[in-house]
Amino acid sequence: KILPVLVQEFKKNDIDFALIGGLALNLAGVARKTHDVDFQVLLKDSDKVDAIMKGLGYQLLHRTENVANYHGAAGLGQVDFLFAHRKYALKMLANAETHPVLGIKIRAVRPEDLIGLKVQSSTNDAQRKEQDMLDIKGILQANRGTLDLDRVREYFRLFKREKELDEILKTAE
Repeated sequence: KILPVLVQEFKKNDIDFALIGGLALNLAGVARKTHDVDFQVLLKDSDKVDAIMKGLGYQLLHRTENVANYHGAAGLGQVDFLFAHRKYALKMLANAETHPVLGIKIRAVRPEDLIGLKVQSSTNDAQRKEQDMLDIKGILQANRGTLDLDRVREYFRLFKREKELDEILKTAE
């Protein structure tokens, strides 16, 4: 329900954004039930995002220079933001692709970049590793033949996890 409203507000306020998380996973061909909406936006737009979210009745739960989490009133759910300000995140946002979702056009990070976010997430939080690795395998399988594997490998290399990618690719053949 809130997605079209947010997209309209972001466009009206000239905020560069892309879906990440469960909705982006669905767009990448991996079925996942999700109760929140996750966006990547530029760090420079974080104050505008904060004003929009509070104006829509959302309560700020947590905010750093990297992330912000908002909880909405009944039925609105949670909306999370990842703030792009480092090289890889800026490139992800720049390379996001447009998809039709709920009758609107919305950008989502490319499947390769979603894998990159999953590699980072599972590196930073061991409790997420099992699900993130399943998601990565699902993205690889759903997008076989169309992924830029060099970019995927770069993300695994960044976190010194290339051997894991090699194992995943072996079992996928």
